[in-house]
Amino acid sequence: MTNTLSFPTPATVGSIDQYIQSVNRLPMLTEQEEGDLARRLRDDEDLDAARKLVMSHLRLVVAIARGYLGYGLPHADLIQEGNIGLMKAVKRFDPDRGVRLVSFAIHWIKAEIHEYILKNWRLVKVATTKAQRKLFFNLRGMKKSSNTLRPDEIDAVAAQLGVKPQEVIEMETRLTGQDVPMETSSGDDEDRFAPIAYLRDPHAEPSEVLEQTEMAHLQEDGLRNALISLDDRSRTIIQRRWLNEGDAATLHDLAAEYGVSAERIRQIEAKAMQKMRGALAQLA
Repeated sequence: MTNTLSFPTPATVGSIDQYIQSVNRLPMLTEQEEGDLARRLRDDEDLDAARKLVMSHLRLVVAIARGYLGYGLPHADLIQEGNIGLMKAVKRFDPDRGVRLVSFAIHWIKAEIHEYILKNWRLVKVATTKAQRKLFFNLRGMKKSSNTLRPDEIDAVAAQLGVKPQEVIEMETRLTGQDVPMETSSGDDEDRFAPIAYLRDPHAEPSEVLEQTEMAHLQEDGLRNALISLDDRSRTIIQRRWLNEGDAATLHDLAAEYGVSAERIRQIEAKAMQKMRGALAQLA
């Protein structure tokens, strides 16, 4: 849907102020119009109906994105990510559930903006669990001043958001901390103390990276050839036991499938693994 729909963006309009003025002039839909358009999209995959639904709610994205300006990220980028969430909401909206699109879309818009902020606000992830995400997006508003939280305030925030007091302390430190530039702007001896001077990775040399990539390809080809050398049953057992991305099959699962004992499956697996090791050893 994103490749076909056409609506204004900050980049196409020219500036963020012009974009906001543009979307605020777009007509809003009545409940009847919204329902008719949503049914056309759902039943007939009418992309023109989807475009009208998105266009009429672009001002909602602007309003929501404005609430996240405190994280230092460009307003235009926040709006762009929110628009993606809006399009996802329009695609999933069911007009027959008795809920207006504006109420349904808020969750999707915020979720997309949250993901963008978490990925771009710091190089190091600041929130990995649901509780930590809630803490990240609520801590600023819960602080009554710019001063560091007192112990009793830390305990109150932790209890209200369902996290540990130590997590509140850590999150506050990270929110108030400053990024350290990798390189200094001066050309004097300070360059020796910049992170770029001591964070060099010796394993990131182009020649070594190329060598590691080539070795990985050889090993991948070797594994493929080793599997091809097996008979169909042995190959299937190895793939089901060790190469499935999902849950691996147990010996008893395969025994029931092939009508033999689990011990027989184990013997076939051991013999196949031995044959594959011999084939892979030739690459060393």
